[in-house]
Amino acid sequence: MYREHFGFGEPPFALTPNPAFLFLSSHHQEAFAHLLYGIENRVGFIELSGEVGTGKTTVIRTFLNQLDPETHRTALIFNPTLSPIGLLQAINHEFGLPCSGTGKGELIGELDRYLLDENRAGRTVVLVIDEAQNLEPEVLEQIRLISNLETERAKLVQIVLVGQPELRRLLAREELRQLDQRITVRYHLEPMGFDETRQYIRHRIRIAAGGREPVSFSAAATKRIFRFSGGLPRLINAACDRSLLLAYTREAREVSASMATAAIADVRSEGRRPPTAPWRAVIAAMLLTVAAGAAGMVALSGRGTGAPSASASREERPRAAAGETAPLTRNAAMAALAATSEQDNRRMAVDAILRKWQTSPLGAVTGPDLRAVARQRGLTITEIAAPLDALARLNAPALLQIPLPAGGTRLLALTSLGNGRLTVAPAVAGRSTVTTAELASFWSGRALLVWKNFHGIPSRMKSGSGGKGVKPLQELLRGAGFYGGTATGTYDEKTREAIRAFQQAEGLEADGRAGEKTLLLLYRRAGGFFPPGLAPEGEHAVPGSGRDGSGEKPSRIDRNEERNQ
Repeated sequence: MYREHFGFGEPPFALTPNPAFLFLSSHHQEAFAHLLYGIENRVGFIELSGEVGTGKTTVIRTFLNQLDPETHRTALIFNPTLSPIGLLQAINHEFGLPCSGTGKGELIGELDRYLLDENRAGRTVVLVIDEAQNLEPEVLEQIRLISNLETERAKLVQIVLVGQPELRRLLAREELRQLDQRITVRYHLEPMGFDETRQYIRHRIRIAAGGREPVSFSAAATKRIFRFSGGLPRLINAACDRSLLLAYTREAREVSASMATAAIADVRSEGRRPPTAPWRAVIAAMLLTVAAGAAGMVALSGRGTGAPSASASREERPRAAAGETAPLTRNAAMAALAATSEQDNRRMAVDAILRKWQTSPLGAVTGPDLRAVARQRGLTITEIAAPLDALARLNAPALLQIPLPAGGTRLLALTSLGNGRLTVAPAVAGRSTVTTAELASFWSGRALLVWKNFHGIPSRMKSGSGGKGVKPLQELLRGAGFYGGTATGTYDEKTREAIRAFQQAEGLEADGRAGEKTLLLLYRRAGGFFPPGLAPEGEHAVPGSGRDGSGEKPSRIDRNEERNQ
């Protein structure tokens, strides 16, 4: 509610882990140093622990994003209820290996061959297991056995165990002493102090507002939030989010101590009443505040409850009465886009897409080669010219190209689409959401789709070829229900027919070639891959399709974020 009022591109104090908002406190810097030391020296096992809400998941995500994909292979496992076999299957799946087998020997054999190949290629393999405090002892023992995969000189896989303080107590158990003794690098992530809490709050506001500070917290408010949170980022976020809501309702640009106290009381009481109650109370308070403000304005002006002033146009009057936002016109959109430099516009739009993919931001790179930026992060860019409904069917985050009347082009990141409304970045004339009709008034119809070719399948293959991408392609087609039998690894007529059938079902040109749009949709339909999509939670990107923004299943990032909230 307060986002547009303060000019935030996104909520500054969302509870979901987001590497774009990473604040490196002294403790977080030490955690990074321990992780880097362990990985670079191939120590085998690393343990990272910390209380709930200290930022462990954000640290891990950012750390993984910073590892060079050319020299590292990474996997993140966060399901604490896996069996030993389920763990092996999940690990193989994350590394793109066969994972349907149910025998330990078969699964470990596949993993061992993969690790040896990566070691010969000079790459480091990193396996991160989050929420490790919930793992059963037999699963932890299986993890220890995986660490036995090694050469005479080095461990073939670097394993990072991440968990709450209970992890340390779990590893201290007698039956797990062999695993505990192998952990040579450990770090316990402590909460922040007062000064870092103050810096953290300002940092998140500046990130969300594009470098500005449209709202601030008084010293007294910060102290109360620190005392309440104990320096835990998650509790700081909860208190600050509620404080900004109060500042918005009171039209204040500084959060006072009394506002912070009221926000903290609301956060504390949230666990003692139904989940929807706090928001009902806040909304009711907002309505009362708005009503009181309106009454005060009437009393001061002495106008009573008369009609709108004569200066208001006929079109403005019904919208003002209904509390609606005036439609975004083409001229207003073009003027707003032109007011931002091409460099700043590119950075904000591209970073919004990279956040969607949970990868590192653009930073100081402002050159024109966006494909190179994508390749560095393991992503692919496909340029298309298509109407919005075709974009919705492809269901991938996209950079919309907006030609300006005076020359030049601006980009808009399309990150969400549902119920006739689109979420875009950067905001256009203060609007981070627009309607399909509003977008149609100024969008050129050209876009850059950003997606991931998980298996590196070539988009052009010759008939009869047997390259390394053919078998994964056939497996994708089989997973989508268009290829029967065993994957042969040969790009034959049966494979082309399966592609044609898939393309026809998806409304693509049925040319029998696995082009980029075909591959993009195959990864969504085959199962096992969870790329970010355009559909908001609980909605479908394409009405009636039954396919949501995460490829019919919640993505591993989304499941992890839901668990961490």
